[in-house]
Amino acid sequence: MSVIQALGGLGLFLLGMIIMTDSLRSLAGDAMRKLLLRFTHTPFSGAVTGTIATAIMQSSSATTVVAVGLVGAGLMSFAEALGIIFGANIGTTITGWFVVLLGFKLKIGAVLMPLILVGALLRLFAKGRWASAGMAIAGFGLIFVGIYLIQQNMVEVQKLVRPENFPADTMTGRIQLLLMGILFSAVTQSSSAGVAVTLTALHAGAINFPQAAALVIGMDVGTTVTAALATIGGTVGSRRTGLSHVIYNCFTGLGALLLITPYTLFWQWISPDMLHESAEIVLIAFHTIFNTIGVIIVLPFTYQFARMVERLIPEKEPTYTNNLDDSLLDEPVLALTAAQATLKKESIALLKHIIYLLGDSTKGRESNLLELKFELTKTHSYIDSIDVSDKKTKHHDYFINIFHAIDHIQRLHHRCDTAYERITDLKYIEDTDSDRKKVAAVLAEFITDMEMNEWSAAAKRAEELSDYITKRVKQLRQIIMEHVANNHFSVARGNASLDAVRWLERINHHVARLSHYLATAGE
Repeated sequence: MSVIQALGGLGLFLLGMIIMTDSLRSLAGDAMRKLLLRFTHTPFSGAVTGTIATAIMQSSSATTVVAVGLVGAGLMSFAEALGIIFGANIGTTITGWFVVLLGFKLKIGAVLMPLILVGALLRLFAKGRWASAGMAIAGFGLIFVGIYLIQQNMVEVQKLVRPENFPADTMTGRIQLLLMGILFSAVTQSSSAGVAVTLTALHAGAINFPQAAALVIGMDVGTTVTAALATIGGTVGSRRTGLSHVIYNCFTGLGALLLITPYTLFWQWISPDMLHESAEIVLIAFHTIFNTIGVIIVLPFTYQFARMVERLIPEKEPTYTNNLDDSLLDEPVLALTAAQATLKKESIALLKHIIYLLGDSTKGRESNLLELKFELTKTHSYIDSIDVSDKKTKHHDYFINIFHAIDHIQRLHHRCDTAYERITDLKYIEDTDSDRKKVAAVLAEFITDMEMNEWSAAAKRAEELSDYITKRVKQLRQIIMEHVANNHFSVARGNASLDAVRWLERINHHVARLSHYLATAGE
């Protein structure tokens, strides 16, 4: 019965971690994204922000997903994201300190039971951020209730499980324990749960310190299994991130395995009683230390590490939709950021095509409209997959702006299908050469603003162009009417020329609206 109750405690711990992590992600998702983006400029600053973000959200996978999204959106380099991934490993050790200091030393598991009720009531009667905060509080309470149950029943389990039941304290035995730790993390998909159980077993005397250390190392390495599986079929960026996680954790795990003996001897020399009376503190300190040492060793070689991973997983033939990773759909703001970056690339390609049509082959470039149409369809489908059902969140407004933007890009693409005829018809009207050159020049400057993410400048430039075209179109229509009235143009030629002017007007309209929606998206 004690074993069953201990397993129930593990289940409560896992449930609490899931609820708290999801709620914290909902509460702090946007803030974490801005934190990582604002303070990550080098691998070192990335490691610091990655540590802080993971400590707050209590999930290294959540931090990693944010990093992948920022790389995919072109807002961060892969090397900078690696710093975040390295730092996330240190951040995960915070959970262990909570377990030891609050669960074992203060024994607050039973005291926190009312928190679950408080959290549930907030979830039932509050809305928005307060409801999410309620779920986070309830999850926090469940974690320590789970630890309390595991700890209460571990005394009975300890009678059934002794250190002698585990592999001997040899290098072979430690490797076996490491593999057991990997298996546990792979099954539960939570290294934090494994560390909590290991700390409890060590505290009860069911295992000794070297055995516990080997298990914890394996659990750290085991977290990469889930990450690696999640990247199968993903984008190049997500697969590079998964591989980086695996290589780094295996490297750290190997180093930590070699540190067990000198670390144990150190404590036997400094304070032998600590290994018996406070072994759980010594263990969680070991967990933090070997992860920190791993970061310190690897961080100076981050750029070389990044290049190695990039060679192992080379970039596919570039397409506009390379960054639309399905794994980002769980984080709407990241998925929308990736969609916005994709729309920017597609818009630039389309605008360069228009500049080319207007006669400037130096600043413009002919695009494959059929391929671009296919890519726009994929982008549209991806945007449709983003769930922003809560109309009270900023994500909903972000989504609306992105949806409007792709609508105008697709309409702009449709206008380009008949562009050759319209450009020819436009040439029949005198004094339009200067108009075409002006539009092409402004669009080229508009593209430069977009490439530098100067959305406000781009929107202002588009508005000025819109004012110019609106006035000019009235003049051109009057000129065409006079040509038809004076028999300089046939009615058919007049209609074709009016269509050409209308085409120029519509192109300008879509560019203006596109700039507006991309400028306001994500604000």
